[in-house]
Amino acid sequence: MKWPPVQPHRVLPPDRPALFLAPMQDVTDLPFMRVMAEFGGADLYVTEYFRVHIHSHLDPYILRSITENPTGRPLFAQMIGQDGDELVRTAKLLKEHPVAGIDLNLGCPAPVVYRKNAGGGLLRNPDQIDRLLGRLREACDTIPFTVKTRVGFEDEGEFDQLLEIFARHDLALLTIHGRTVKERYQTPVHPERVRQAVERMPCPVIANGNVVNTESGMSYLTATGAAGLMIGRGAIRNPWIFEQLRARFSGNTPPTVTGRMVAGYINLLYESVAQECRSFDERKHIQKMKKYLVYIVQGHDPEFEHRIRRVTTREEFSAVCRDFLDHDDSAPDLPEENSRLFCGFSQFL
Repeated sequence: MKWPPVQPHRVLPPDRPALFLAPMQDVTDLPFMRVMAEFGGADLYVTEYFRVHIHSHLDPYILRSITENPTGRPLFAQMIGQDGDELVRTAKLLKEHPVAGIDLNLGCPAPVVYRKNAGGGLLRNPDQIDRLLGRLREACDTIPFTVKTRVGFEDEGEFDQLLEIFARHDLALLTIHGRTVKERYQTPVHPERVRQAVERMPCPVIANGNVVNTESGMSYLTATGAAGLMIGRGAIRNPWIFEQLRARFSGNTPPTVTGRMVAGYINLLYESVAQECRSFDERKHIQKMKKYLVYIVQGHDPEFEHRIRRVTTREEFSAVCRDFLDHDDSAPDLPEENSRLFCGFSQFL
């Protein structure tokens, strides 16, 4: 179903912390959102970023996440770029679609992005950010304008100046990944910087980074006083995390996840991704699935990841999943600490 435009005061849940699914390029796409909705899902979603430059158009595939929004929840459209004229042009195009808000990406740490002075690369240019925010706030008009940022490019001490800039503009929401761009995903986060923003900003602040289970999410909220959490990698690994957190918010016992439940999630995701294939290519489809599986297998037997990376057919893929998930024991609550994909979360445990 399509979600109609919402007023800013209706974007966040009124009685508990908000839960966002973090955007991850080529991962949290339309089929993934479709699956997340089957597990209760987030309260709010953000699209993969629309790349914005002088020759850009709204990516048709990403746009379908908006026009065919399968979640039944508010959906924010995210842009990435550094050309003010083109960002304004794109924001005006996005306003013609049923978006809950328009978000500017100031946090992507990928070198291929920040070397072009986009995403997290813009954090090296505070004056340019100041100008862009002013222009985009005006272009969005009555549509909520939001920002997702990191706490600095090289050093978290840069956040003081950045926060002053953010506070000057009428943002509807500020989401903060609590690391610098250079820290990528390999360190603990800086919750004190998120709390600083909570105390300074006139708008709600959402905390992002290192939420891998309910305990880490609850601890991050306690440490920061944030209005909610944005979860990406932790939600790919465990799509029940939003329902588990909602249970904790209401004082109930979070649902337990078993191996067979994880297997069911993988199968549902496999079929959802397959729906988007105009001409099915099994090998390419398996490669796409590996983008999700590398997160899902974290915390399981290391041999699971070793074998899943080497499969090339549906038969092999299914056999490996059965070998490690065909049981009713509890699935691991945590990924391995300091793995390639999850690092530093023990600060919240």
